[in-house]
Amino acid sequence: MEKKRVLLVTNELDPYLAITEIAELVKKIAIQTQDGGMEVRILMPRFGIINERRNRLHEVVRLSGMNIIIDDEDIPLVIKVASLPGARIQVYFLDNDEFFKRKQVFEDDDEKPFDDNAERMVFFCKGVLETVKKFGWAPDIIHCHGWMTSLVPMFIKTTYALDPVFNQAKVIFSLYNSSFDYKLNDVFLSKANITKEIGEAELEYFNSLDFNGLQAGAVKYADAFIIGTPLFEKSETINTLLGEKPLMECPEGDESLVNYLEFYKSLVN
Repeated sequence: MEKKRVLLVTNELDPYLAITEIAELVKKIAIQTQDGGMEVRILMPRFGIINERRNRLHEVVRLSGMNIIIDDEDIPLVIKVASLPGARIQVYFLDNDEFFKRKQVFEDDDEKPFDDNAERMVFFCKGVLETVKKFGWAPDIIHCHGWMTSLVPMFIKTTYALDPVFNQAKVIFSLYNSSFDYKLNDVFLSKANITKEIGEAELEYFNSLDFNGLQAGAVKYADAFIIGTPLFEKSETINTLLGEKPLMECPEGDESLVNYLEFYKSLVN
């Protein structure tokens, strides 16, 4: 029997980049899931703050050379890879000089958010799916962590809905308190409209351009949800969108990591 495949998509991952609790949690989930008999791959942005030499990143030539088309602009995508320390898990880093070479993550040295965070997010989310297509590796579970992954559920259920790499996948979105208090550049709405399958209706919940809107948009399209932060307060909109879809409340303590594995199994068995 073939192993079930789990794709983890995240803003951050310990030990490469740790800004919030997400970084360490995703690492632990990955190891627990792999040890539990599933095949795991991880995709994240290659922010310039990540030291390539220390973390032993190297370019995957057979995957690099793609251009990601955003709003009729061809943007080069470079794929790099490393092995997660202490685990036989491949971590793939999506890189682009314009978006990720800078030595900061989401804000400049004066704590001002970058004007192009919206474009960086669209590029990353579409780049993730194009990279997985190039793998030819159809995941059974796609688990998204962090606001920068918020478009992945919508893209899978619209543009990539009939793609054989994704059409059987269950998409999970984890909800965290980690947030930002600004609005994305309004070009986000045109950039996120990557194909004719995406229009005003599909972008309805993203229209607010803020953190809550991104989470609501992801919740609308995901198949299942995990509360990733203790004492997470669900907004009225998110409560409504959750409906009857599978939901796992935040498990506390390392001994509860097995809950993630069991939740995955409940969705694909």
